[in-house]
Amino acid sequence: MTIWVDADACPVVVRDILFKAATRTKVTLTLIANQMLRVPPLPNITAVQVSSGFDVADNEIVRRAMQGDLVITSDIPLAAEVIEKGALALSPRGELLTADNVKGRLMMRDFMDTMRSSGVHSGGAAAYSAADKQAFANQLDRYLARQR
Repeated sequence: MTIWVDADACPVVVRDILFKAATRTKVTLTLIANQMLRVPPLPNITAVQVSSGFDVADNEIVRRAMQGDLVITSDIPLAAEVIEKGALALSPRGELLTADNVKGRLMMRDFMDTMRSSGVHSGGAAAYSAADKQAFANQLDRYLARQR
């Protein structure tokens, strides 16, 4: 089992939680980004730099993810693709996406995108909060506990 991180847009606080969890559990953690990232010098934690471009990091995560893996991303289309391969997705805000709920989230995302394209202002996402951090840490802990 590997945890893959869509690291270009991942909050630093989430990366720190992931580093601590990987250190504690020895789970394989791989961050994928189109820039160089610093990671702790541990054999189970790596960073992969891909070329810049639209969805290059996402495509690399989809290529590498396997059944039973966990992908950390706020990108709903990426989440849908890895879930089709049998992985799970967890947003930095602690929302666990599965085959049961990702289609609804994808439909809502597409609807909101259509609304924004037609000029409706949705206000955007709320600022990342302490509650989001706690929700993420709790979901990650539950996932890791189930894997043992």
